[in-house]
Amino acid sequence: MSTIVITNARILTLKGQSGPRRGKALQNLGVIEKGHVRIDDGRIAAVGPGEAPEPEEGIEGDMIDAGGAVLMPAFVDCHTHACWAGSRFDEFEMALRGATYLDILRSGGGIMATVRAVRAAGDQELFASLLRRLAGMAALGTGAVEVKSGYGLNTEAELKMLRAIHAATQVVPHTIVGTFLGAHAIDKSNPDFIEQTINETLPAVAQEFPEITCDAYCEQGAWSLEDTRRLFEAAIELGCPIRVHADQFNSLGMTRLAIELGAVSVDHLEATTPGDLEQLADSSTFGVALPCSGFHLDDAYAPARRFIDAGGALAIATNYNPGSAPTPSMPFTIALACRKLRLTPAEAITCATYNPACLLGIEDQTGSIEVGKRADLQLLDGSDERELAFEFAAAGPLVVILGGQIVHTRAVEREEQETPEDEEDQAADEEE
Repeated sequence: MSTIVITNARILTLKGQSGPRRGKALQNLGVIEKGHVRIDDGRIAAVGPGEAPEPEEGIEGDMIDAGGAVLMPAFVDCHTHACWAGSRFDEFEMALRGATYLDILRSGGGIMATVRAVRAAGDQELFASLLRRLAGMAALGTGAVEVKSGYGLNTEAELKMLRAIHAATQVVPHTIVGTFLGAHAIDKSNPDFIEQTINETLPAVAQEFPEITCDAYCEQGAWSLEDTRRLFEAAIELGCPIRVHADQFNSLGMTRLAIELGAVSVDHLEATTPGDLEQLADSSTFGVALPCSGFHLDDAYAPARRFIDAGGALAIATNYNPGSAPTPSMPFTIALACRKLRLTPAEAITCATYNPACLLGIEDQTGSIEVGKRADLQLLDGSDERELAFEFAAAGPLVVILGGQIVHTRAVEREEQETPEDEEDQAADEEE
């Protein structure tokens, strides 16, 4: 039996009501002021206040003294495009000279530039680049990741991406959820693209990856409202849940349609109307805010504060991709969520751990620190979780444990900060 025992930690268990947290429940982090966690064979075996019980005779393992630092669940990044090839550095310079994201997309750049690179990439190249990015995400505390296709835009290349994503699940300690995003853009070089996506690519994907979630980018210059409806109705018939990119730049009515069709989530929301936001908050569909896109593109941010106050189920994610959000960092996403979306640190932590686990349907495995769940944990470099939101571009956690494996460490032990009383006692001892 492999065992890890973490003691002397401020533990954010995120234990609470089942199902997505809304309203005041987002503030409840299930804090144990000073406690311990025991991990046996990759699962959480015990969590509670005070010192950990002595290990049974003959059982050896790793002992980590947290020194009063915060121990919390690993992040769940529920919206990424982390599988890609090539780069878009030239477009970054174009944007600095004034070109907009939609300008670049209409000129054949943007998503289509990455599509060309992915189609040209070999299977091993695509797989290796995904593994490298997943390792970087783990070092910043991310344990569960949703990864979309969408840079293939034909049956062969979309399946190549999804196979690379599936292959990664076999060799990394993360929990990975793949999503089919064949409707990520319009391939203007193919006049039959929309029909082929709906009638050929989607069925082929659903046959090889049954019940995979189907996503689409509904926006001017991308998929229209009516074509997105046709795609989603076909996906639902095949037993595939649906998610959608909507209202990033323009409100086209997709949010209302997503609610009508029972979508798992509507992602972006920067241009969502107040009425649509209220309807979304009243529904069972998640809203997903992606503040790193606003930071990188145009300083436009989802009205997440209004959404939470209206009772909505919110998650936040990096949107990690080569064009609009080139960052693997959930800590930076949290920092932006507090500054730009007006979330409190506690709300941002819940929206980066337990709520996205619910969105991905993996809350029985990860997203909180509870007996029986996977040991997906991170030990922060600080004794107050608000530091996670207050700092930005910081070094990341001291220790990351995924599936009971220590996958990243900057330091295994952390000394507790001395209080004034400790210093007085030390001075008295020295005088004696």
